[in-house]
Amino acid sequence: MSNEIVKQSKIDIEVGLDTNRNPVHISWKATDSGIDEAREVKAFMLSLWDKKENNSMRLDLWNKEMMVEEMRTFMYQSLVSMAELLQRSTGDEELSEDMKDFAAYFARKAGLVS
Repeated sequence: MSNEIVKQSKIDIEVGLDTNRNPVHISWKATDSGIDEAREVKAFMLSLWDKKENNSMRLDLWNKEMMVEEMRTFMYQSLVSMAELLQRSTGDEELSEDMKDFAAYFARKAGLVS
């Protein structure tokens, strides 16, 4: 596997703030997404691994339109996605399944499933 960069891709996230600096409009677009125009979203979570500091950095934003039920669903789906990422990136199926079990527990506790 080569570390040579053969193509560049750009991801843009735009956040419109009100006078209190609360997000009121969030949109994103990426050069390789296959979508020409920016897409509006109600929330996003961005996690980055800082190579120099050897730790994670996060940026979490949501606008006033994001309802509690939507946030619970967003969190559940994010937990499942993180479990799948863990399995794909490390091959650790057991820990990934444990995370999925927690996600299922979360979904029940949040009232997303019965």
